[in-house]
Amino acid sequence: MSRVPMTSANQGPVRRRLLALGAAATAVVLACPGRPRAQGTSDGFEGDPFKSHPWPDMRREFLGRTARATFDDRVQVQGPGFAEDPMNVPISVRVDPGLGRVEEIVVLVDRNPIRKVLSYEPLRALPAVAFRFKLEQGSPVRAAVRLAGAPGRWVVGSTWVDSAGGGCTVAGATRKDGTWSRTLGEVSGKLFSPAPGQAAYASRLRLKVMHPMDTGLVAGIPAFYLNRLSLRDGDDRELARLQGFEPLAENPVLSFDFAVPPKGGVHIVGTDNNGNRIRSRVQ
Repeated sequence: MSRVPMTSANQGPVRRRLLALGAAATAVVLACPGRPRAQGTSDGFEGDPFKSHPWPDMRREFLGRTARATFDDRVQVQGPGFAEDPMNVPISVRVDPGLGRVEEIVVLVDRNPIRKVLSYEPLRALPAVAFRFKLEQGSPVRAAVRLAGAPGRWVVGSTWVDSAGGGCTVAGATRKDGTWSRTLGEVSGKLFSPAPGQAAYASRLRLKVMHPMDTGLVAGIPAFYLNRLSLRDGDDRELARLQGFEPLAENPVLSFDFAVPPKGGVHIVGTDNNGNRIRSRVQ
């Protein structure tokens, strides 16, 4: 095959062809980025303020493959900027009533080895919950809210909590000293009422449930954790329902808010993943 020498007469067309090929190759690279792209978004992170790589997969796993999730400041997640004790990180979640009726709140932690912390159904309670959990390393902490009458739609709030880490892979204090077996399932709590006009709730229930809450990530200690709590009033009407998972802190402290003080106090009924039963009453 004969070769065509480069001359001033044919340099222009050849240069234009090379530029066209380069532009086409660039377009292919841009169309196939290295990170997953979310449908309907331009950056692949679905509007995530923290641009967290685990988030797209977390949305599909915990909220549903076809779920629509949008970030909204009306889902308020509050926690410390730095967790001094990674085994007891306080978090509170509150949902603005303007979003509508809340059916479920799911709390997720991107960089924990076990990402789901709890699922909470307010039922007759306000859409607010406070708790403590174990944090393995600095991470976004999410509250995904499923709204009534909107199948597949979730509204998400988040905050960042930094930490030296290690909270999920260390045995708790009662596991180390062996006292957990003597207090397992004991419940203490109190109902509070704020001064009129001083809070968004009429009554707050604060509970402490004695349980080692083992994650299963410490050698020789299997997963052992509180998995279900049901709150009921004096007429046995269910007020709220909580499903717990391994990252909840040892001897969980939980707070729930009510627009109206529960009639006849609150009955607490629950179980752990080994079938141990929890029963108590708070007046």
